[in-house]
Amino acid sequence: MDPEILGLLMLAAVAAGWIDAVVGGGGLLLLPALMVAAPNAPLATLLGTNKLGAVFGTTSAAIAYARKVRIDRRVVVPTAGLALLGSGLGAALATALTADVLKPIIMVVLAGVALLVVFRPAMGTSPDPALRTRNRILAALALAGIGVSFYDGIIGPGTGVFLIIAFTAVLGMDFLQASASAKIVNVCTNLGALVVFGLGGHVDWLLGLGLAVCTILGAQVGARMALQRGSGFVRGVLLVVVLALLARMGWDVFA
Repeated sequence: MDPEILGLLMLAAVAAGWIDAVVGGGGLLLLPALMVAAPNAPLATLLGTNKLGAVFGTTSAAIAYARKVRIDRRVVVPTAGLALLGSGLGAALATALTADVLKPIIMVVLAGVALLVVFRPAMGTSPDPALRTRNRILAALALAGIGVSFYDGIIGPGTGVFLIIAFTAVLGMDFLQASASAKIVNVCTNLGALVVFGLGGHVDWLLGLGLAVCTILGAQVGARMALQRGSGFVRGVLLVVVLALLARMGWDVFA
C-alpha cells in the first residue's frame, strides 16, 4: 500500500473513531476508505479489519463514558451479552448474504430516525425514567441486543445510531446516557463479529492494529467533546450522521 494511501486511511480511522465515540457510524467513513485503499481485497476481509480497528475505538470511548455517566446495568449488561451472539451470527452470514438487499430497508429506517429526531426535539434532551418499565426493557433487549447487533455483524455502519435511538425512544434515556450505553453494547457487537471474521481468516491484523491506534485517538477526543457539551451536541451530530448514512446508501442503491 502506498504511503500516501496509508496516511489517508489512518486519518479516516481517526475521524471514524471520533464519530463512533459521539454517536456511532464511523464505519460510514472507514469502510469505504478501506475499499478504496484495498480494492482487490475480499469484502469479508475489509469488514473484519474494520471491526478490529472499531473494537479498540469503541472500548476506549466506553471507558471514558463509564467514568462520567451513570450506566443502567440491568439494561446494558444483558443487551451486551445478546449483542455478542447477534453480531456473531450476522458476521457468519455476511459472506452468504448481500448487503444490497438490506440497504433499501435500512434507508427507510434511517429516514424514520431522521424524522423522529427532527419532529420530536424533546426526545433525549432529559431522561424519562418512567418509561423504563419491564416490557420496554424487554423490547429494548430484543431491538438492540438482537436486531441491531445482527445488522452490525452483516454490514455495520450506523449501528451506534440505531442503539442510541433504541435507548432514547424506548427507554427514555437522554442522548448522553444513551450514547454511553450504546458504546458498551457496540464493543460487544464489534467483538462478536471480529471473533467470527478472525476465525475465518478474514482479518488483516497488522493493518487493523494500525487502524486501532488511530480510532483510539479519535475516540478519546470525541468522548471528551460529548461529555463536555452534553445531549444537545450528541443530538446534532446524530442527525448529521443519519443524513450522511442516508446519502451514502442512496448513492449505493441508485447511482
